Amino acid sequence: MPTPLAMEEGIMEKSTSSIDDGGIRLSQIKVEYNLSKINPKLGYLDNILRELYFQKTLIVNKWGIKEIVIILLATVSFILGAWDIGIGELSGGGDYNRYGIFGENSGFLQVSDWTLMLSLLSLICWLGMIFSLWSEYPIMRENLAYLLVGSFAVQYGYMSSHAGNPSFPFNSKMTDFGAIILGNLVLFFLSIIVVHRAVRETRDIHVQERHAHPDPRVVEEAWEDHSLRAWDVEMGVLILMLNVMSWAGTHAVADRMNIESEELNYLLILLYVISGILSVFLLLVIIWFPHFMLGSAEERIQSVRAREVAGETVKRKPTVQQGRCPICNIETSAKKYSSGKIEIKCTEIDCRGKGNIGEECGKCGKIIATRIECRSCNSNTPVESHFSDEETW
Repeated sequence: MPTPLAMEEGIMEKSTSSIDDGGIRLSQIKVEYNLSKINPKLGYLDNILRELYFQKTLIVNKWGIKEIVIILLATVSFILGAWDIGIGELSGGGDYNRYGIFGENSGFLQVSDWTLMLSLLSLICWLGMIFSLWSEYPIMRENLAYLLVGSFAVQYGYMSSHAGNPSFPFNSKMTDFGAIILGNLVLFFLSIIVVHRAVRETRDIHVQERHAHPDPRVVEEAWEDHSLRAWDVEMGVLILMLNVMSWAGTHAVADRMNIESEELNYLLILLYVISGILSVFLLLVIIWFPHFMLGSAEERIQSVRAREVAGETVKRKPTVQQGRCPICNIETSAKKYSSGKIEIKCTEIDCRGKGNIGEECGKCGKIIATRIECRSCNSNTPVESHFSDEETW
């Protein structure tokens, strides 16, 4: 059985020439060792793994100083916010009877000068990271704001639940989960219903308008190059990591007075830092990839509904387009689907099968003709000519 190293070398042999030429497309990545050979049901995982490898190749070749700075800023902000570098105030818990940021007795005013400085530096790093994302990926600004609001909602949910029960989720009532459920619903709505939908629908419009071609194989390749399956998985993992980060960070603080072992406390802080850095990395990929894929052609990434509200006219292409004779304009048996494939009836005698032009008939195995005869005017014309240029991909 081939090793993972051999599998990656096999992929590299297929893709290196494209990288050296200055660019690489997903359709150019060919994986010789597929999980579907073990079980056909694993074919979907093959597609995801291939796209993840494609993204890794792009990151290695396309990421530069700006992406490194964003990740470094996030790393420093997490470390400064979770570790007081030996001062002892944050790790010791301070005076838990003092809290808040307003008033003479607020906890914010009672911390030592060094601790306050570290907190402000952590905040500055956070703001620097957000500003960098905002300025470097302009067409994703609106979606970045939605994801940040969703992440804050989840963190607030965990803080609220721990305020009522510091050992949450242990010894918890059903009502203790209310704030977390609400926070996750906000995150789910903003990330999946809003951001995910906006990126997918912008991708669809982009492919339909800018990759139109009479050859369905070219269109099919364009759809493959703009696949978002791995991006979908990354969005789901981001939601999971945000929950892990929020719980670990909040639990390490809320349960500080009840923890008997300091090692458990440090393990929670370590989990908070690691999951936080992973969350920022996933957020960067989720913001960067659509911008890289569509940024040179799109002004912004919005859903079809958002474009309609803004007063834009969005052309909705029909799922199936019926062919018409280019001579007499009578409907023919040819049908064109949104994928770009054209299906016509088999011309073999006694065969009632159908198939895509240039491919084998599903019933008799004969090659489907590329021309079609009109039953009205008896003209014999190419199948592609039965679809208007305006509707042709």
